[in-house]
Amino acid sequence: RNLLSLSLLVCLLLHTWIVNARPANMSAAKEKTPVSKDENEILPPDHLNGVKMEMDGHLNKDFHQEVFLGKDMEEFEEDSEPRRNRKKLIEIFTKVDLNKDRSISAKEMQRWIMEKTAEHFQEATMENKNSFHAVDPDGDGHVTWDEYRIKFLASKGFNEKEMAEKIKNNEDLKLDDDTQDVLESLKDRWFQADNPPGDQLLNEEEFLSFLHPEHSRGMLKYMVKEIVRDLDQDSDKKLTLSEFISLPTGTVENQQAQEIDDDWVRERKKEFEEIMDANHDGIVTMEELEEYMDPMNEHNALNEAKQMIAVADENQNRNLELDEILKYSEYFTGSKLMDYARNVHEEF
Repeated sequence: RNLLSLSLLVCLLLHTWIVNARPANMSAAKEKTPVSKDENEILPPDHLNGVKMEMDGHLNKDFHQEVFLGKDMEEFEEDSEPRRNRKKLIEIFTKVDLNKDRSISAKEMQRWIMEKTAEHFQEATMENKNSFHAVDPDGDGHVTWDEYRIKFLASKGFNEKEMAEKIKNNEDLKLDDDTQDVLESLKDRWFQADNPPGDQLLNEEEFLSFLHPEHSRGMLKYMVKEIVRDLDQDSDKKLTLSEFISLPTGTVENQQAQEIDDDWVRERKKEFEEIMDANHDGIVTMEELEEYMDPMNEHNALNEAKQMIAVADENQNRNLELDEILKYSEYFTGSKLMDYARNVHEEF
């Protein structure tokens, strides 16, 4: 029994060491503390639908599906009925195929991507109305920083009346370090979203920029600056490939974890060299990163369209046919289809 206990302890210590050895910006198997519904409503999300990179610098692994499916993403759940998914995918194909020649060109896919990205924008705007209402209880159409931070602290479990009283009397809030750090970051973001002339109040449109920086050119610049600050190791305000992948070799001894790390590095290296580094000089500037991050950039949408077609273009004609898109359904929708080619032309 003692030997068994000792073995379990060794396993636990080894597991802890492996986890702690992983780099801070590693995206695989990343755990997040669940947030409450109230907090989720008023906190800027880390993940932005239709944007290539997360706020914390990780690549958006669902990006292809988001810009292909738009607001229909939830209809392609993993456990949903394959026959229904197949029918839905055929319907999408006919909509993307604008000239009805039974194939999808890069231009047709580009138009579709822009349309689906706009759907994510509309969705965010609608959600913002509820979020703004939650932090503007007096309904005057403006929210002060104090009003917001009271609601934020209440969502974190602090007593709302007590916090409001302390803020009113300029008393020490006695917050833990983590909460204080989040507040400082939010405050900086809050004043960035306050369009000139700055009045330290946010209206509904400015609050949308606060929650969703992809909706504002100024806030997109701010988001890029924050990402570069987190990844830029030599503080020169640009990114090299080594900074972007920033994974020291030999940090993880566990073979399975190492394979995950290798995939992660390979994915980021490909993205950096082929897409982000527009002039291929080995450096990504803030301007290049801003162009890369802009979801409404038509040039990006065309490049994305070509990339998506290349993944499934088995006959190498630079277009997508229905059987190709059904065969590679998992790439486009996140959902696998069985017997993808069965009666394709008949159904079409």
